[in-house]
Amino acid sequence: MFRDRREAGKVLSRDVAALPGLEGGVVLGLPRGGVPVAYEVARACGLSLDVLLVRKLGVPGQEELAMGAIASGGIVVLNRRILHSVRISKETLCAAVERAKQEMERQEREFRGGRAAIEIQGRTVILVDDGLATGATMRAAARAVRPVARQVIVAVPVGAEITCRDLAGEVDQVICHETPDPFEAVGNFYRDFEATSDEEVKELMNASQGRGDRGWDGGLEL
Repeated sequence: MFRDRREAGKVLSRDVAALPGLEGGVVLGLPRGGVPVAYEVARACGLSLDVLLVRKLGVPGQEELAMGAIASGGIVVLNRRILHSVRISKETLCAAVERAKQEMERQEREFRGGRAAIEIQGRTVILVDDGLATGATMRAAARAVRPVARQVIVAVPVGAEITCRDLAGEVDQVICHETPDPFEAVGNFYRDFEATSDEEVKELMNASQGRGDRGWDGGLEL
């Protein structure tokens, strides 16, 4: 049980820091909940921090149940089992994808404040979220960066064991600090799982600017 996402990030950072060959790497947090975790990982490892825009496609009326996800670059990953079981129509799915694209465009403007995305070509990319349930969002993120990254590492504080195993076939390495059984929801393993606000994401992103590869100076304590 983690106190909150920041504590989870500090715990996870010890696992990530033990990996070889991280020099010049970049940590990409999945907004919004993955950013506080990613901030602590990037700070502890002295790496650059950025966000990777990715949106879960929630089942209408059951938004926490992912029927898929969409990531920057137009990458769409669908959970065929969920789509079949809840009988989602093509029109409903297309509408959800369009809404997700519009929200990602808004987040792009909001979170970076006009700054360009960090270059990831040929670099080690560490994808960080606050946990893995179905893995749809992380899978979309991995497929978005895989063509250009030197290697892709997924790092999360907690996740379903089967999801972590499945993702291992799509990336170079999966770091999951805890794989409890039974696993029902990511939020069950946090005392404070309040939604991360846009403002907190912006503060963390601003605090990380100018550090990363050149070394952190202590960062932001919230």
